[in-house]
Amino acid sequence: MKKDFRWKTGFLWVEITVALAIMAIALTLITFSVVTTSETVSSASTVSTSANLGVYSNSACTIPLSSINWGTLTPGETTTQTIYIKNTSIDLSLTLSMTTSSWSPANANEPITITWNQQNTDLQPGTSVDAILTLTVSSNISNVTSFNANINIGGTNP
Repeated sequence: MKKDFRWKTGFLWVEITVALAIMAIALTLITFSVVTTSETVSSASTVSTSANLGVYSNSACTIPLSSINWGTLTPGETTTQTIYIKNTSIDLSLTLSMTTSSWSPANANEPITITWNQQNTDLQPGTSVDAILTLTVSSNISNVTSFNANINIGGTNP
């Protein structure tokens, strides 16, 4: 025998309330994900060297490098670029150094850093070395959406 099923008013209100609560939670999560965005930083750097040094994009040191496009980064991100430094002098051993300058905007210099792995390396005449430049964007960066900086690579005779 089949029972006759009828909606009870109390049961219907419970179902509607649960459905509305689920929809409200879903809409809240969707709205939160749309409103929460991460800041990105676009970047480029100009590379310059002192006399008797060449900077290249390939290990054979045949393609000169004058700029680096770091791409688009997010706060807390680190990226690297491998470059090649050649001592082009005939008889001078050079000790390598790297600094940055001309940051634009100027306030990018604190939350963004550029370092390398060849500081104080002695480079003999005619030889080359690969150098890894590391760009780090602080997770606390704000009000910087793009930047430019000069990377200055020098060589001094010890």
